[in-house]
Amino acid sequence: MNAYELMGPGGTITITPAALTQIVVRAAERADGARLRRPRRGLEIELENGHARVELELAARCGLVLPDLAREVQDRVSGALATMCGLVVDTVDVSVEELED
Repeated sequence: MNAYELMGPGGTITITPAALTQIVVRAAERADGARLRRPRRGLEIELENGHARVELELAARCGLVLPDLAREVQDRVSGALATMCGLVVDTVDVSVEELED
């Protein structure tokens, strides 16, 4: 993933891959019972022309309704990237890989 650059009348704003990763991780983990399994290896963010596609691997607390949790993670990640970075989020693909007690 490359840095994301916003061009404006006052100059260029650069958002680094590390900052984008932190935004996604924090947004996903705000969903109660969700944790990113391996943020460095289990998270992919593709950027192209102001659009983003995100793939992430999730660990979920046992007993939760997994489709509901995944949808909440999708909404939170999409909302955070749109609000904080001005990105149009095309997809947030969530894979539940692990259950935790």
